[in-house]
Amino acid sequence: MALGSLSSAIHIQQPSTNTGAPGRTPAKVTVHPVVLFSILDHYLRRPNAEDRVIGTLLGTRTENELEIRDCFAVLHSETSEQVAVDMDYHRAMFDLHKKANPKESIVGWYSTGSDLNTYSALIHNFYSQETSPHQAIHLAIDTGAQEGVESGVKAYVSAPVGVNPKPENALFLPVPTDLQFNEGERSSLSLLSSPPDTSGRTAGPTTELDVLEKSIHDISNMIDRVLTYVRGVLSGEKEGNERIGRYLMDTLCETTESLDKGRLETLFNAHLQDTLMVSYLANLIRSQVEVSSRLTLLT
Repeated sequence: MALGSLSSAIHIQQPSTNTGAPGRTPAKVTVHPVVLFSILDHYLRRPNAEDRVIGTLLGTRTENELEIRDCFAVLHSETSEQVAVDMDYHRAMFDLHKKANPKESIVGWYSTGSDLNTYSALIHNFYSQETSPHQAIHLAIDTGAQEGVESGVKAYVSAPVGVNPKPENALFLPVPTDLQFNEGERSSLSLLSSPPDTSGRTAGPTTELDVLEKSIHDISNMIDRVLTYVRGVLSGEKEGNERIGRYLMDTLCETTESLDKGRLETLFNAHLQDTLMVSYLANLIRSQVEVSSRLTLLT
């Protein structure tokens, strides 16, 4: 169907006095990397006339937390007079996604940029109806580096404003947001970030020893950066940041309490021996397969 005015479409489905679902606000929102990659890909492929892109967030809910696992783009257009969203496309895409991932449901919507205006409130009101009786989450991705603006990923819920609230009058309240990925996603992210550093801009799977070597190298570089920052602050060359200092103090206290030097060396050596054993067994099996194939050809 052709794009229709969002405000009029909401009036047809539900009275305009509804400004969102009254569900409990999640204590934390967890975002998977695949969601960020999909949003950034959508933003890069947008028409030049569009300032921002929007889409639907999919995930799971628990009693106090919300996990955003996937998303898909939604067609929309904005002018100075109105905003329009293709709702039929949104519902058709969700039906297709539901067949492949029945456990995931609509949890909210995303947009690029840091502006939260009247149109954002109208779009949020529509998604609040889709996630009812739970609250809809708005995930804002800042894709630009503007001076004086803190970039990053932020999640919001909405709250009605006024005695007789309207959909376009809403207050966006921030929710703690965390980026979480498992070991498989961590390896994929490292693989995706490696091609720019190579001559052919290509990369292949790495062995466990290569991964271990790269991890040690990265940790060493991080420690050097921290030492450079701390020494700069102590010498007065740099202005100290209370948040960074508190984070470093908490990290050091947690590390010294949980792991002493002797135990850390024991764990590292045990992991290194396991890695070497896996590499040795893999080479041994490869040699046996090669010898077996040559004997088969001779017979």
